[in-house]
Amino acid sequence: MSSQQSPSPAEAKSPRPPAPTTTVTALDDDLLREIFLRLHSLPTLVRAALSCRTFFHAVRSSPAFRRSFREVHPPPLLGLFFDPDGPSIPAFAPLRRRSDPDLAAVVRGADFFLTRLPDDDDDAAALPEWVIYDCRDGYILLEHGSLEQYAVYNPLTRALDLIPQPPDEIFDDQHGDASCLGCYILSSQEGGEPLRLVYTCHDESRARAAVFSSESREWQILPWSEPVRPLPEDEHWLKVGTMANGFVYWTHKNQAYILVLNTVTLQFSQMDVPPDLVDQDLMFKVGETKDGRPCIVCPIDFELHAWVWRAGQDGIETWIFDKKFSLETIVEVTEGTFEQHCELKVLAIIGGFVYFCTMDMLHDAIYPCWFLSLCMETGELGTLFRRRFDGHVYPYIMAWPPSLIDNKVNPQFEGA
Repeated sequence: MSSQQSPSPAEAKSPRPPAPTTTVTALDDDLLREIFLRLHSLPTLVRAALSCRTFFHAVRSSPAFRRSFREVHPPPLLGLFFDPDGPSIPAFAPLRRRSDPDLAAVVRGADFFLTRLPDDDDDAAALPEWVIYDCRDGYILLEHGSLEQYAVYNPLTRALDLIPQPPDEIFDDQHGDASCLGCYILSSQEGGEPLRLVYTCHDESRARAAVFSSESREWQILPWSEPVRPLPEDEHWLKVGTMANGFVYWTHKNQAYILVLNTVTLQFSQMDVPPDLVDQDLMFKVGETKDGRPCIVCPIDFELHAWVWRAGQDGIETWIFDKKFSLETIVEVTEGTFEQHCELKVLAIIGGFVYFCTMDMLHDAIYPCWFLSLCMETGELGTLFRRRFDGHVYPYIMAWPPSLIDNKVNPQFEGA
């Protein structure tokens, strides 16, 4: 019978080879991006991406990943800018979400007091005159009348660009009285392109645009448009414009059509309003759905009615009624009454979210309004905060930090 030999003392004491270990930084970019898609918000992704070079490269090098992340996690609302009439500095009301510490950190770290805007003059007692014209892609466009310049400011990065107003030649050859229609930021979602602005004006029956580029530092004035139909009854025949998905829309004060500017071709055109809104004294707003389609939202008796611009059964694009959202739960959420809220006012429609408020001020100017949001895709109602309605309101949506966007990616990684 053979005897089994016991291991020698040296063999008994020798350690086993260590098992191979894998750290998160050893994962390839594809796996990292799959993990990052499961993060719950853009601020959390930014925090993760800036923690090490490996994470930073995985996010920055893939436009496809950024598109996928936006589809799952829309850029968050950080708060609302309130721009009161008269000389002032716009006020910012932050959105408070204690359940999202990363979002709160973004708000705390930003310059929403706009401290980098130039002073009016050396007189400390002088009233500031900065007025908001547009709020888009993380930037705020402001105008200063006496300084005759625009300021494009990013409160998150503190990047500031001062731009002169368009030359007076934009009003040459005007028919009757002419006035400004507005100024808007032209920028791509991926960033990295020169800063561009479009300034618009109108006379008695025509419109005109001028474009500024940060590369040339000059304004290019475009020709007057063809006369619109019908002739306006007064000089202020267009309401405040709204920019959505590369187009600017102005509703006519008295007629059932919308003046449209294509900011790519810089051509003006016209489109009808939904038939249900013709000859109705209703305050509706133009915006964009989650997939970028033009939409109209109109509050009617504590319901939000929505139309989307798309092809009908005949294949021709027109306004198609989409759905209506009953908002009776507002009285439960706000613990108020319909009589106290009076009516609703739509502020903006951005990325498929409707931002609106209850117009309590019409009942009592001292009584504050409730500011709310509605997801057009799910119908989910969100309460933002309660505050007095003060002048013009601009939602501020967090944009992707420029440092996380690389537009010089090798084409082979475009689908990565």
